[in-house]
Amino acid sequence: MADQQQLENFIWQIADLLRGPYRPPQYERVMLPMTVLRRFDCVLAPTKAQVLAEYERRKNKQTAESILDPVLNSIAGQRFHNHSPFSFEGSEDGSAGKRKGGLKGDPNNIDRHLTDYINGFSQNVREIFERFEFTAEIEKMREANILYLVVSKFCDIDLHPNAVGNGQMGSLFENLIRRFNEAANETAGDHFTPREVIELMVDILFDPDDDILTQPVIRKMLDPACGTGGMLAEAQNYLRRPNGDKKQANLYVFGQDFNPRAYAIAASDLLMKGNEKSDIRYGDTLTDDQFPSDDPLTNGRFDYLIANPPFGVDWKKQNKDVKLEHNRRGFAGRFGAGLPRVNDGSLLFLQHMISKFEPYAPEQKKNGSRLAIVFNGSPLFTGGAGSGESEIRKWVIENDWLEAIVAMPEQMFYNTGIGTYVWVVTNRKQKHRKGKIQLIDARERWQAMRRSLGDKRRKMGAEDIAITVREYGKFVETETSKLFDNEDFGYNRVPIERPLRLLYEMSLERKSDFLDAAPHLLDDVQAIDKQLGRSPRTDWNEFDALMQRLLKQRESKWKKSEQKLFRDVFTEKEPEAAAVIAKERKAKREPDARVWGWFLAADGKLERMYEPDTKLRDFENVQLKDEVVRYFCEEVEPHVGDAWADGQKIRSAYEINFNRYFYEYTPPRPLEEIDADLREVEEKIIHLLREVIG
Repeated sequence: MADQQQLENFIWQIADLLRGPYRPPQYERVMLPMTVLRRFDCVLAPTKAQVLAEYERRKNKQTAESILDPVLNSIAGQRFHNHSPFSFEGSEDGSAGKRKGGLKGDPNNIDRHLTDYINGFSQNVREIFERFEFTAEIEKMREANILYLVVSKFCDIDLHPNAVGNGQMGSLFENLIRRFNEAANETAGDHFTPREVIELMVDILFDPDDDILTQPVIRKMLDPACGTGGMLAEAQNYLRRPNGDKKQANLYVFGQDFNPRAYAIAASDLLMKGNEKSDIRYGDTLTDDQFPSDDPLTNGRFDYLIANPPFGVDWKKQNKDVKLEHNRRGFAGRFGAGLPRVNDGSLLFLQHMISKFEPYAPEQKKNGSRLAIVFNGSPLFTGGAGSGESEIRKWVIENDWLEAIVAMPEQMFYNTGIGTYVWVVTNRKQKHRKGKIQLIDARERWQAMRRSLGDKRRKMGAEDIAITVREYGKFVETETSKLFDNEDFGYNRVPIERPLRLLYEMSLERKSDFLDAAPHLLDDVQAIDKQLGRSPRTDWNEFDALMQRLLKQRESKWKKSEQKLFRDVFTEKEPEAAAVIAKERKAKREPDARVWGWFLAADGKLERMYEPDTKLRDFENVQLKDEVVRYFCEEVEPHVGDAWADGQKIRSAYEINFNRYFYEYTPPRPLEEIDADLREVEEKIIHLLREVIG
């Protein structure tokens, strides 16, 4: 196998040839497709002659491409072929030292030959290079007189799988993308995830199914934000690990991505691995689902799902389509549970993945699904009761799908140093996990890297991963593993109301303001002023009753809006005034009188409730396991007096605050030690000052 570091440095040296016509952030436009092209060329080299011979035999028969491609693919021994007479190295022509068909053989026409070579691929490869948009780059390099140099340098690299394994190629692509994105100050992490993070996710995802996966069964996996395909590749590698004589399961992998170059790399890698029943598709997952329920290859259902969606990326461009699906299709679509705020679409990916779950029905041989997804901290707790984020968490937890969350070390990703979390979600929890959620704190399981890669300064070693997976599997309480009931993360958000208290007072200024808006009520206002007087009244209920009686005697009927205007103009809030009693209402239920604001008449029937002062409204979060009535009576009401909880407006919500469950209090140092340190520092400062002065 080739030395990884030397290979990466050699290809990066080729990129230096682009300096001038290209700026460093633009190098990827050439280097990624050329690396893929050279890999294809090396893979197809052993069967090139046979493919050309068969193509020459059939091309004059005008065989349709849909018929010819499978035939030539079979001869090539791959899911693709190239029937162009050109290749990077060419073939021996019988003369010593001479080769024919090599791209280097005709420097003056190398642009035309390279284009012909790409067009000689089967349709699936041509579609990949359309996403690379490589034709424009060929012309640009020709005009800059660097095309021949670049092609010549790539001819010196052997990228055959025997020399550079699939794992090495994956690492090579990751290194190139990271360097290119660092040069552009962009997010390399949008395209790939660190290998040890993927390994941990895959190990946990497959852990309960180890016995099943050692049998010759078929399973499907989807990554809806696959980038360069690293997660899918690692999942397949997991099943290739030595397992004695037992035959492993067949894992068909499927992916989708909206970044053209990342998609092209993932699709080309899958082609080279020969996974005939696997597929990588191009498109925006949120607006263009490439694996719908009528997809003939997958039926839109998968046994395993894995993803690292972009952190904190907004979905403004997809807003219209996503909202339309949410409003029209509800839970029949993908986003029925709710919509998160527009500046972070992570939870949309989670809903999309859950919509791809295989139902759990063993009697129908439907085995359910398991999902692992990487989030930052935001989806754990962002959004209060009633928000889209909270409603999505509520939907997942109340359906008993959330199995575990693993807190990862910081500085693990190439494009961010923030803390990340792996969520494990499934609709087929094991019996002992039902109704439970496991939190694992792996934040201190890391090793320092010898050399930072972007923001990545730490990595999880093999033992760190093994400890975390074992902790997940054992499902017991430890210092870094906590078990909770689903309800432990839920709470009721209870509105706490206080009664409105109004002081009534008539004055010329207020009278003028009211009549400016309702001049037709002049006679009534004059009567109220004369008969009820201008003395301040601290009981609005009493005054309102007197005023209504007076208006009835005068046979005056005011509209509700006019009565509201009168109260707004002639009253002001006064903490010492009597509480304003609301108009009589029908009770939808009969809760405790104190808690729900209703007060009891002498005969014990529910009659009225106080009108709340919206300016004094407050909220209390009451755990789902606590009864709201008891909590209010014991914890809230003694401190706020005549307040009450509005039972009609209670909303349940869920959030997961990791630090709350794993926080360890560290007591401060004794004052004596702190004073001693301060004295020592003061003495040093005084000593230095004396040296400067004296």
